[in-house]
Amino acid sequence: MEELAAADAIINYLVGNRIIDEQTAENIKDEAAKDDSSLGSVLIDNGYFSKDDLLILLLGFYKSGTITLESITTEFGIQPEVFLSFLAKESGLEYIDLDSIDIDYKLSKRVALPQLKKYDALPVKEDDINIYIAVKDPSNMATIDGLQRLFNRKMVKAVIADPSLIEKYFNKIELSESINGIINEIRREITTSAASNPQESSGILKLIEAILKTSILARASDIHIEPTEKNCIVRSRIDGMLAETFVFEKDIYPPLSSRIKLLSNMDIAEKRKPQDGRFSAKILSKEYDFRISALPTLFGESIVLRILDKSKIMIKLENLGMHPSNYEKFSRSMRAPYGIILVTGPTGSGKSTTLYAALNAIKSVETKIITVEDPVEYQLNLVQQVHVNEKANLTFASALRSILRQDPDIIMIGEIRDQETLRIAVQAALTGHLVFSTLHTNDAVSAVTRVVDMGIEPYLISGALVAIEAQRLVRKLCPNCKTKINIPMNMLNKIKPFIPENYTFYKAVGCEKCSQTGYLGREMISEILPISEKVASMIAQGTTKDEIKRQAYAEGFIDLFKDGIIRAAKGITSVDEVLRVAKS
Repeated sequence: MEELAAADAIINYLVGNRIIDEQTAENIKDEAAKDDSSLGSVLIDNGYFSKDDLLILLLGFYKSGTITLESITTEFGIQPEVFLSFLAKESGLEYIDLDSIDIDYKLSKRVALPQLKKYDALPVKEDDINIYIAVKDPSNMATIDGLQRLFNRKMVKAVIADPSLIEKYFNKIELSESINGIINEIRREITTSAASNPQESSGILKLIEAILKTSILARASDIHIEPTEKNCIVRSRIDGMLAETFVFEKDIYPPLSSRIKLLSNMDIAEKRKPQDGRFSAKILSKEYDFRISALPTLFGESIVLRILDKSKIMIKLENLGMHPSNYEKFSRSMRAPYGIILVTGPTGSGKSTTLYAALNAIKSVETKIITVEDPVEYQLNLVQQVHVNEKANLTFASALRSILRQDPDIIMIGEIRDQETLRIAVQAALTGHLVFSTLHTNDAVSAVTRVVDMGIEPYLISGALVAIEAQRLVRKLCPNCKTKINIPMNMLNKIKPFIPENYTFYKAVGCEKCSQTGYLGREMISEILPISEKVASMIAQGTTKDEIKRQAYAEGFIDLFKDGIIRAAKGITSVDEVLRVAKS
């Protein structure tokens, strides 16, 4: 049967059964379009259906293949889990959210993947009597009979799951199967003497290389290796969001984690305490540094690898994507003879990149610049870079004391973590040095209160601070699949003061080029608070955060949300993405 839009199918049904006339149908469509409401909410609000009656009607159309689950979600505002739970209840079956359970992948190994794909069926768990299999069409008895022949030792019990998630897990199994040879090699080594000495295990090295290569090709910034009760899951953070890349059986986890810890100079016998380490490797003909963190969890150690590209090209300050007004304020602050410039934001928001770009813009033969970092991510000419070493008692604070005896003009502190480091930084700023550093706060104005909370006197802060920059990274819409949208009137009214005259909003869709995410790459949004004489006076007097913010707006402050909305109006990102990372 030819697929109709869900909205058209329901409207045609209502008109065809004389529940409404043609004119009312047009009015309903207009109301849904005008308020950008879902058709479902309009029908329920106007008393044409109760929620359950609408679900029953949609169920009939869904079972006949007239409408899809995606159209039920987009056009009726009914979330997949709500509709599928209702479908399961009506069918007398169980609904399972595949993303929220620990799937037993051993079951999939019993049958060839092409056969599972033929039946659109994914085995998820078993008990003493039944094997539970998620199927796209639970009403197809031929599918159930076919699966029963494949799994003939136990009763097959069909469960309902989101078809798109079944497809997603097929892809994961396929990816894991592509390295089956390596996994089998590791298992052979586990039974030999190589298992007692991970250094001799070549299979594990091949597996680590495959994980690193896959993640780097996917533009990942971090790799998470996590043990669960039944599996070992590998996830990559791509454009700030985690995505599963591999799923291994649990027996692969111990040699994998031991080998990574060995590479990182960690104690492989210590599994009860957190550990940190690092190693370098050449992947795809490029040199990368990997910063490793191991944390004991319920089922083993969670291992996170931060990927640092040694050959990464330094981004120029003007190419960071700052709003022109913010760029001018930041550039002016960098020309100050002394004081502190703080760059704030959560982990992974690009603070280090901004600091390096700033240092790169102001470095010269006439200027002595020293940095203290953990770790040194980029190597800069004409800049002396100090690597923090906690084991050798070379902390930020101890390094900073020594740096001040080196007669620097500009100091960059990778992160202010404690009061001691902050106090030395303030003293350095007040004695004629320009200090750059980062701080973990949600916005620029919050940095003032954070510094006060860390125990520094407000009058010292007001004299030392030059500017505070806060930033986030928003995902950029994939240019290949982004689609124009009309945003709801209530939202449009809220953001109207921020948007330019000519604007077009887009939404994320998803295609092969962006791995079905709808986004490709990231861009910075920022806000900059220059410490004017008035703001400095307010800080010294202990004025509240809200009052400082009001004064900042009076002086032309552009906050993160406004900067983000301007980019959304230009089609660079989506409103949803701006709302995800910045407060409205």
